[in-house]
Amino acid sequence: MAFADRAAFPAVAAFLPLPLFQPILAYIVRRIADNHHEMFDRLGPHRNATFVIDPVDIPFVLLLRPDPGRPVFRAAPRAAIPRHDAMIAGRFLTLLQLVDAGADGDALFFSRALTVTGNTEAVVCLRNALDDIEGSIAVDVANLFGPPGRFALARLREAAARAEARNGG
Repeated sequence: MAFADRAAFPAVAAFLPLPLFQPILAYIVRRIADNHHEMFDRLGPHRNATFVIDPVDIPFVLLLRPDPGRPVFRAAPRAAIPRHDAMIAGRFLTLLQLVDAGADGDALFFSRALTVTGNTEAVVCLRNALDDIEGSIAVDVANLFGPPGRFALARLREAAARAEARNGG
């Protein structure tokens, strides 16, 4: 089974210690904030909201606080989900499609591919901020890591397309 297949990435992620992810995630959020500072305007009063992004097929959750002065993006154990204002849950590849500008968040929500709890207004503002960004956050992140990052994103996109085809999407 290829790395980016539906079950392979979550299986690999299960064996990696969370401290390994923290500096990578911190680097990503700082660079995205530096390169897309305009997105904070779209967040309005929700700039300091805390979002939990829950890729349900991975053994940890992601915590995002898009504070323009001190953005936070880190992994947290599923057993100890941090306090948050809103949570967005879905399969890893579905969440990836949202930040890759390739999926309609409303359609995913209404088809129950995504679950949103907590402050839905904050989630809508976050989604609007991501939608307003020129290009794709996923591409920006892949580019941070050069050819290996772009290779990984291409494989993940292929896996997402296969999953969508299997599900009749």
